[in-house]
Amino acid sequence: MSKEWKFQTKAVQAGYEPKPGEPRILPIYESTTFYYDSVDYVARLFDLKEEGHMYSRISNPTLEAFEKKIAALEGGVGALATSSGQAATMVSLVNVANAGEHIVAASTLYGGTYTLLSVTFKKLGIEVSFVHPDAEEDEIKAAFRPDTKALFAETIGNPGLNVLDFEKFSRIAHDMGVPLIIDNSFATPYLCRPFEHGADIVMHSTTKYIDGQARSVGGVVVDSGKFPWDNGKFPSFTEPDPAYHGIRYVESFGNAAYITKARVQFMRDIGLTMSPFTAFLLHMSLETLSLRMEKHSQNALALARYLKNNEKVAWVNYPGLEDSPYYDLAQKYLPLGCGGMLTFGLKGGLKEGKKFMENLKLASLVVHLGDTRTSVLHPASMTHRQLTEEEQRSAGVTPDLIRVSVGIEDIDDIINDFDQAINKAV
Repeated sequence: MSKEWKFQTKAVQAGYEPKPGEPRILPIYESTTFYYDSVDYVARLFDLKEEGHMYSRISNPTLEAFEKKIAALEGGVGALATSSGQAATMVSLVNVANAGEHIVAASTLYGGTYTLLSVTFKKLGIEVSFVHPDAEEDEIKAAFRPDTKALFAETIGNPGLNVLDFEKFSRIAHDMGVPLIIDNSFATPYLCRPFEHGADIVMHSTTKYIDGQARSVGGVVVDSGKFPWDNGKFPSFTEPDPAYHGIRYVESFGNAAYITKARVQFMRDIGLTMSPFTAFLLHMSLETLSLRMEKHSQNALALARYLKNNEKVAWVNYPGLEDSPYYDLAQKYLPLGCGGMLTFGLKGGLKEGKKFMENLKLASLVVHLGDTRTSVLHPASMTHRQLTEEEQRSAGVTPDLIRVSVGIEDIDDIINDFDQAINKAV
C-alpha cells in the first residue's frame, strides 16, 4: 500500500495484499487454529518475539486485513477488532485504567456507553466523572484527579449531535498527561480523522456506518502511536508484565505498545473476539464508505432543512444547519459533511412524536443507526431509558426528541414519507 494514496483508494486497496496465485479478494479464514512445523517458532509466538497467529481468539488473517485497512483509513499504527462497539469502548479504556483509578468522560454519550462507564466500571473499581464537553477548560480540568488515566468523548454526541472541540479536549488531555480517547462511530474516518486533531486512541462501533447494512455487530480500536506511555503515569506499559516473562511494552513495541498490550492482554484473557465472517463483511463495506457517507450527509442536510421549514416542527438539531450552535465546529472538523444523524421534536411533544413514528412507511422504527435505510428512534424511552431524567438532559436527550438515521434512499421519497407522517400526527 502506498502512503500517498488518497482515502478512497485506501478504502478499496488497503489491508489485503495477495501474493501471486492467492485469491484476489480477501478470503474468510474460518479456522480457530493454525499449522506450524517448528516448536521453537510457536514458543517465540507465545513470547511475543515472532509475528504470526497463535489462535483466532487473539488474531486471525481475515481480522488482520480489516484491522490494517481501518488503521490506514484513520492514520494509526495498528488496530484491534472486537466483538462489538461496547467491547471496543471497554478495551480502549481498561487498557489504560486499573481498579482504583479514574477516567473523565464527556456526558454527551450513547446511553449504553454512559451506563457502561457509570455503573459497570464502578463495579470494576474504575470511577468515572462526567463533564459537559461545552464547559470551560478549567471546569473540565477540575474533574481530573492524580489517578485519572484518560479523557473520553464522542466526535459527534449520540444523540445530542454536539460536535467536539478537539483543540480544547486534546489540549486538556495532554496538559493533564493522559490520552484523549475518541468514539468516532458517527463521523467515521471519512468525515473526521481525530488523530489529525490531537486524539490518541480512536474506537468505533463498526455495527454502524462502517458496516452500513445492519448485518453485523462489531467494534474496533485504533492506536495513533503518538502518546508517550512512558511519561510516568502508566507503569503497566513500562514495568515488566509477569504474564509474558517480564516483557515491557514500550521497550519492546515502541509506538505500537498500546495496541499490542490491548491484544495480548485483554483479547487473550477476555476473548471479546470478532468473527472472521464479520471482519470479511466489514473489510468489504469499507470499500464504499466514502460514497455512502457523502450521500448520508447530503440527505440529512436536505431533510433537516425541510423539517426546519415545516410549521408543525418545534425544533431541529443538525450540525450542518447554519443556525446550529455547532456549525462552526462542524465546518472545522467535518468539512466533508456532518453525517446522517439528526434529531427533531414536533409541536405538541411526545404524544404527536409517537403518532409520527408509527405512521412512517419508508422509514423504520428500529434500535439501530448508520444503515443505508432511513430509521427513527425515541432515545428517552429506548437507548437512554436506563438514565435518570437529569442524566438524559445532560446527554442531550429531551422527552420529545426523535432521533433520525437518514439513509441513502432518494431524498424526495424520504421527505415525502416524513411529510405524510407529520401531517397525520399533528
